[in-house]
Amino acid sequence: MTTGTESAGAEPTDSARPTAPTPAESVLHRSPAAVREQALSALVAARARTAGLTDAVGDHDLTAQHSPLMSPLVWDLAHIGNMEELWLLRHVGGREAMHPEIDPLYDAFEHPRAERPKLPLLGPAEARRYTAEVRGRVFDLLERTPLEGTALLDAGYVFGMIAQHEQQHDETMLITHQLRKGEAVLTAPDPDPPLGPPPAAAEVLVPGGPFTMGTSAEPWSLDNERPAHVRETGPFWIDTVPVTNAAYEAFIADGGYRDERWWAPEGWEQVRRHDVGAPLFWRREAGQWLRRRFGVTEPVPGDEPVLHVSWYEADAYARWAGRRLPTEAEWEKAARHDPVTGRSRRYPWGDADPTPAHANLGQRHLRPARAGSYPAGASPLGVRQLIGDVWEWTSSDFLPYPGFRTFPYKEYSEVFFGPEYKVLRGGSFAVDPVACRGTFRNWDLPVRRQIFSGFRTARDGA
Repeated sequence: MTTGTESAGAEPTDSARPTAPTPAESVLHRSPAAVREQALSALVAARARTAGLTDAVGDHDLTAQHSPLMSPLVWDLAHIGNMEELWLLRHVGGREAMHPEIDPLYDAFEHPRAERPKLPLLGPAEARRYTAEVRGRVFDLLERTPLEGTALLDAGYVFGMIAQHEQQHDETMLITHQLRKGEAVLTAPDPDPPLGPPPAAAEVLVPGGPFTMGTSAEPWSLDNERPAHVRETGPFWIDTVPVTNAAYEAFIADGGYRDERWWAPEGWEQVRRHDVGAPLFWRREAGQWLRRRFGVTEPVPGDEPVLHVSWYEADAYARWAGRRLPTEAEWEKAARHDPVTGRSRRYPWGDADPTPAHANLGQRHLRPARAGSYPAGASPLGVRQLIGDVWEWTSSDFLPYPGFRTFPYKEYSEVFFGPEYKVLRGGSFAVDPVACRGTFRNWDLPVRRQIFSGFRTARDGA
């Protein structure tokens, strides 16, 4: 879901050995009625969020392109409906296309984002009618479709896939709102997470050895999360919390953006070419750092995880700090592996679905919570905020797991595999729980800064 140089440190070795379902996975089996209710709830929640993001602005802002990196909001809206029609009404329901002439307009691979404003797109009213008509027919389909018998239908997979797709575009639209100039139109309470004792240490040692990475049984997991397989890592230390704004300010104050030693060559070129000297949306004024957040200008809060940094910036900070970015395998081991039982959990805190006590998810807030929040969401070793708040860059390229199989279409994952994209993990405050779990993989180009990205650092263990 697109939303450099590999860091120092040995990459964990792969093993193609498949693994048996863990106790965590065995609890995921639900009755047909429960699956239907889960799918309905996920679809309704996604559509409510889509409506909030598109109803918050007028037609001019819906049709405008607020950045060449992003589509007009009205394109995302109709694309959501078109994808839902394609997979649910046509593939599952066997129905004829409602408006076959618009299919090419909403094919994400046929038209780059920068070109989409020039297309004869559905207007705001037409897009709303179209998506509403599709959804009405989908509700009828969901009621009468047996959620078993094919790979698409088993456990309601295709309905879950569409709910995740819509939530991913909702996150994309929220990014567009952040890029949009003008007065604030979105509101949400500030995070007020459950309090607990502060972390006991700044970093945690994760023991070396094998662990189960990925999943073979999470019903709505996407193809790049599969299959479950054994990975081996050496011992490593990882930050207990994400890198904060205050810590990142120290990097800036020490001349981090002016010292070529810390930068991958491509990152150094980007910094020089675009005169980058701070995270995106930051500016220095009257001796303090300010940031623009969804139309509001405010002082940068030192205790929040840093946000809107590229992979190159995260990598440079880690080098400056004498550390490195964790590999993707290290990140997942820190998040899921229980060294006492030896099994991998669904989430850092266990197998239960996320609640507001565990993580900052679902656009309940429009900012990360302060570093060290959500003690109930900590991993077995005490690492916090691995889920929610900010996407976390890893050092790893986006590559398939051993035994990967494309499903149900190669344009979701397969076409992005390679060294051009870096993996992000953990989700942000903008990610809905349906599209966030301990195995979920995000990826983007290492130059990207408009996404809700931060990071934590690691170092080799003894």
